[in-house]
Amino acid sequence: MRQFMDITKALADETRVRILLCLRRKPLCVCQIVELCGLAPSTTSKHMTILKQAGLVDFVKRGRWVYYSLPGDDAPALVHETIAWVRQSLARNKTAVQDARTLKAILDEPPEELCKRQMARCC
Repeated sequence: MRQFMDITKALADETRVRILLCLRRKPLCVCQIVELCGLAPSTTSKHMTILKQAGLVDFVKRGRWVYYSLPGDDAPALVHETIAWVRQSLARNKTAVQDARTLKAILDEPPEELCKRQMARCC
């Protein structure tokens, strides 16, 4: 029951669903997720913590960079079923389609440059 409740909490926010959909292509650095969502890094971090607690994302730290991805094959079936359901349900959603276009442009820029630009905006 706890896992189900964590998953439903995670899916109750549009931003978190958008992030899940964007992770289907490849792992993303936090700065890429910040850029896509247009949120403060601290807000993005809170969203990622909720997704991680639900088991809907994994992360790896490489130096000062944190990359998030969808969970691997060892994740519970409920997690994989949930992600498949979200993808199928929103495959033609206007926001999801626009996010995919935006993400393509974001991925053309090195994460280091995104981070520098974001730091210049906030500090």
